[in-house]
Amino acid sequence: MTRSLKDQFDLTGRVAVVTGGGRGLGRAIAQGLAELGATIVITGRNPETLAEAATALATTGSPIDSFPADVASEDDVAALAAHVLKRHGKADILVNNAGVNPIYKSAEHITLAEWRNIIDINLTGVFLCSKAFAAPMLAAGSGAIVNITSIGGNVGLFKTTPYCAAKGGVEMMTRAMALDWAKKGIRVNCVAPGYFATDLTEGMRENDGLSRRLLARTPMDRFGEPNEVAGAVAYLASAAASYVTGQTILVDGGWLAG
Repeated sequence: MTRSLKDQFDLTGRVAVVTGGGRGLGRAIAQGLAELGATIVITGRNPETLAEAATALATTGSPIDSFPADVASEDDVAALAAHVLKRHGKADILVNNAGVNPIYKSAEHITLAEWRNIIDINLTGVFLCSKAFAAPMLAAGSGAIVNITSIGGNVGLFKTTPYCAAKGGVEMMTRAMALDWAKKGIRVNCVAPGYFATDLTEGMRENDGLSRRLLARTPMDRFGEPNEVAGAVAYLASAAASYVTGQTILVDGGWLAG
């Protein structure tokens, strides 16, 4: 029997892992999935941030768990996956949200260490987490992976070469993984945000000149709010998107419409 659309968005009984879930977009995504009934496991590098977020997310009424891990570390990711499977028995949803963009430099001024840090977290981390959590999903014959990319994975942005390279790599990795796993029950998709009001963009937003230029380029003439990404992620994670894989939903206020 066909489930109603409302029922298709119900995530009760599902276990969702959200990397970088302690703050910003990750925390908003975790809250959105929790409000739909999912058991949430948030991860990140700062135990204090995770603990504070877990306490706040508990008000949703859904089970909330946290586990500190660096997504760029294969050992940390393996420990995270082992924890999730031991404590919760499965992983139905993986949201690869963890990311950094700590520099704003023209390419000729970027050091190899800066390049590697951004690539390791934003690209390699997505690969490591997807590989680790694909194993139980493949065994179960179902799963949804949602990768948080960026408009910078679709067009070039000034002074963010490593970030754009990493996010563009995730976009293509998503499509390749979607093909690998399409017949095995795992769907892999992207959500690509524009400029949002998070700590990642705080420096840009506090720079009056840069802020004005960003808003002038955004047809909706404002920065996005973190909860506005959660809806797109919830759709791709849910049964409502059961025939969607290898795709990107842009949540960018119209940035790429022109």
